[in-house]
Amino acid sequence: LASFSGIISAFVDNVSTVLMIAPVAVSISKKLKFSPVAMVIAIAAASNIEGSATLVGDTTSIMLASAAKMDFLDFFWFNGRPSLFWINQIGLLAAISTLYVRFRKQNSPIAKQEVTVVNDYVPSALLLMMIASLIIASFFQNKPQITNGVICVSYLIIGLIFYLIKHKNFTMIKAVFKDLDYFTLLLLASLFVIIAGIEHVGIIDALATQIVKIGGKNLFFMYSLILWISVLASAFIDNIPYVATMLPVVAGISSAMGIRPYVLYFGLIIGATLGGNLTPIGASANIAGIGILRKEGYEVKNSDFFKISIPFTLAPVLAGYAFVWLTFRNV
Repeated sequence: LASFSGIISAFVDNVSTVLMIAPVAVSISKKLKFSPVAMVIAIAAASNIEGSATLVGDTTSIMLASAAKMDFLDFFWFNGRPSLFWINQIGLLAAISTLYVRFRKQNSPIAKQEVTVVNDYVPSALLLMMIASLIIASFFQNKPQITNGVICVSYLIIGLIFYLIKHKNFTMIKAVFKDLDYFTLLLLASLFVIIAGIEHVGIIDALATQIVKIGGKNLFFMYSLILWISVLASAFIDNIPYVATMLPVVAGISSAMGIRPYVLYFGLIIGATLGGNLTPIGASANIAGIGILRKEGYEVKNSDFFKISIPFTLAPVLAGYAFVWLTFRNV
């Protein structure tokens, strides 16, 4: 399930992926009578790993593509080298290996469950059309910044209109809004307000300035500094405002050093994407997963989270750290 979550998250927003896959884990755990906490944490963490695998996987990928002038295909092969998609696959493999070590003794057989009957393919069709539209839009330069948002909202409206016509009442629409996890939505909104405040008073800018002072002219040291500070920062700060702030800083650093910025860009994205797995508040997907568990009556202790999150973070970060440097240090 964690691997499947990662694959889906390469093309669908991380939070949306968790909202789709985590209920499956909860359902399976109820039938097999075990706690779903570890499984849901792994699902959320895997979705964070794969968020930067493609241009449409996460907001940070879209920002990177804009800064580095990358299109959808550049995330697979860039300047004649394997790009972020393959880096993320190596990271996911390293992370999943930690799950095997953690749960290798839990090897009891699983009985075959009944197959769920699919009675409506419209949501899947809309999702695939939305992904295709986002991919096509990536090839157009100088498009309005709200393009991706307009695409997503447009498919939402199409879906609402379809179900209103199909059911001829607002019953389903009301049920959808009734089932929303308002506690998690409020928590996410509050975090963004706090983060915006931190950014407004200049704390993130001050951090970026210190990186420039400490890093000097040594490329490997600067690369390492950006990546590992991004890991630590993203454990407590949402990676979207952090990456938005750091991208122009990284561009300035590379210009001052007289190099192309790609190795520093990729180090920033690897650190900022994977660092969110360290803490329960480090990524929106983590918050969404914990919210689902809370609704089902399961409380997630910090100790339970860290037992999975720390190795699940360090393994892919180390793998990506080595791969990016070896592949792009001379690009």
